[in-house]
Amino acid sequence: MNLNSIHNVYFVGIGGIGMSALARYFVANGKSVAGYDKTPTDITASLEDLGVAVHFEDGTTNIPSEFKNAETTLVVFTPAIPKDHAELNYFKAGGFQVLKRSQILGLITENTFCLAVAGTHGKTTTTSILGHLMNSCNVSVTAFLGGISENYNSNLILNGTEVSVVEADEFDRSFLTLSPDLACITSMDADHLDIYGDASELKKSFEDFSKRVKLNGKLFVKNGLPISGITYGIEDDADYSAKNIKIVNGAYVFDVKTPTTVLENLEFNLPGRHNLSNALIALAMAVEYGCPNQQLAKALASYKGVKRRFTYQIKSENLVFIDDYAHHPEEINAVHQAVREMYPDKKVLAVFQPHLFSRTRDFADEFAASLAQFDELLLLDIYPARELPIQGVTSQWLLEKVNSSNKKLVSKDNLLTEIHKSEAQVILTIGAGDIGEEVKRIKKEFNVAN
Repeated sequence: MNLNSIHNVYFVGIGGIGMSALARYFVANGKSVAGYDKTPTDITASLEDLGVAVHFEDGTTNIPSEFKNAETTLVVFTPAIPKDHAELNYFKAGGFQVLKRSQILGLITENTFCLAVAGTHGKTTTTSILGHLMNSCNVSVTAFLGGISENYNSNLILNGTEVSVVEADEFDRSFLTLSPDLACITSMDADHLDIYGDASELKKSFEDFSKRVKLNGKLFVKNGLPISGITYGIEDDADYSAKNIKIVNGAYVFDVKTPTTVLENLEFNLPGRHNLSNALIALAMAVEYGCPNQQLAKALASYKGVKRRFTYQIKSENLVFIDDYAHHPEEINAVHQAVREMYPDKKVLAVFQPHLFSRTRDFADEFAASLAQFDELLLLDIYPARELPIQGVTSQWLLEKVNSSNKKLVSKDNLLTEIHKSEAQVILTIGAGDIGEEVKRIKKEFNVAN
């Protein structure tokens, strides 16, 4: 399929983070873009600012007439869209080219030098660091990010089309549409068991992905994973290893041993060993691509992070408020480690919104253990996303498993009141649902109180 011959691109689920990055890409390439999403958000508003027509009622009459020509219109959809969606079924029945987001990404990256980041955690941060490093080294790069980069206030970095940087998403095996030149696997913890059934199937899909790397390409893997490749790790014997790690003024300062040299006194401003690991692999891939070491060091120090990834909302003497997208027990553990490393003597209140009934069920005991580490816990109801309720799987059921004397189930309406009751000096909001909307309310309330 030749993307150059397409005039119009229509997105079913345009407000998704990956979908909206593609929408921005096509706008930048002079295509007419429009789409549907379920609810208005900051993302859909920013697309409308670019001239993209977005509507929020599913109905074929809402599709602009120019997008009803099957000859000139490409339709992109996300797997999160329900099977009975009227617009999607109209396009399928009408003989349109209807492709999944991952297939489009595969087509776009086919004719580029592609760097792909896979793994059950760390993809978005690693991809955005890598995109920032390449862009700062003046590489002709397009980076598609699964979050909003603080450096660019966008989920797309556009500086040319020779090189592409993408997240390789294991959800519904969509990363198997890619054929990267350089790829990495950051982690292989069990997740998406609603799709895979069990952890061995997930592991197999990562093995399949590792075979998608081009013949003369390179695969990087976190040291200890059961797949062979160039290894990276922290204070270990990996091919790329972070050494002599110090915290100076809230930032990491460290050395990196590469297969050929040692890069000294690198600086990185995101807290948490998991983020240091993400920075290390992004650096390793940029080094192997051929970026100059001095420029890389400067770029790494200027990296500001991704929205909702350990994002400081309030940072004052008496109160710190951090928001994070963590929605898997391992991610919650990583956030906990980062908070304790930065604020070892402060009381921490965690507000958590579980994401998906199936994930809550599959990892209930692990969630309970990770949440019990905080001094206080406020638990919100499960965010269903694409799922229907599962009998017996509720936030109350999860709460009962948490071994803590300071825990409570709260509604969104009572959330501010409950936070006010706490004496914690660090407030943490975590989850991947619509908890982001509560973040705005908490920030406003406590900025005033502060």
